[in-house]
Amino acid sequence: MTINQIPGRWVEGTGLVLGPLLLLAAVLVRMGEDDFFPGQLAAYAADPAKMVVSYSLFAAGVVLLWPAVAALTRMIAATRPGWAAWGGTLVVLGLFGRVFHAGASHLAFRMVDALGPAAAQQAVSSTYGAFHVFKAANVAIMGGWIVLAIGAYRARAFGPGIGGTARCVALALASGLPLGVLKGSTDPISLVALAGLAVALVPLGVALSREGPAPRWWAVVLTVALIPAAFVAGLSG
Repeated sequence: MTINQIPGRWVEGTGLVLGPLLLLAAVLVRMGEDDFFPGQLAAYAADPAKMVVSYSLFAAGVVLLWPAVAALTRMIAATRPGWAAWGGTLVVLGLFGRVFHAGASHLAFRMVDALGPAAAQQAVSSTYGAFHVFKAANVAIMGGWIVLAIGAYRARAFGPGIGGTARCVALALASGLPLGVLKGSTDPISLVALAGLAVALVPLGVALSREGPAPRWWAVVLTVALIPAAFVAGLSG
């Protein structure tokens, strides 16, 4: 494996398929709840298991998008290296910002457990606009997917013709997903944005996974075993 193939076909294929689908599943799980933080905190107080599952799926989907972006960026770079560099960098910076938001949301939910819904809402309301360095990533969150989509269009990364163009437009729709801490993201615009991301990336992930030989059996077993082992290590640490 050469350096420009890292993290590799299977990691990239998994990210392309599971990243968008986990994000879409996360939003569907919390469908019907108010999209802003008082409603999200109230929803957690009423049904913590549902909200933990939803936010966990969302955070996992965001993390899995980085190998997806790496795969698409490499395809764009074959003919449009400048667009690949800018688009890939902006999108990954935006993903960092969303992971930060996920951590802050996790802390807010823990305050509901420790302080009660009213006190937690007051604490979040008092600190919601506080400065943090990842505010600079908001521009990347909103604009990165558009730049990457333009690069994909110019490089014909999704293929020629109207089908490839439509998938580039679908990719750009991801820029419409709301950002920030404790955002429900269940409005129609969010669903369209995530559906567009899935339309653009999932078929690419399936095609990438089918290229070349299947993974060795022991690699599959080791990967499956490492996932619960990592959770156990994290919980015990």
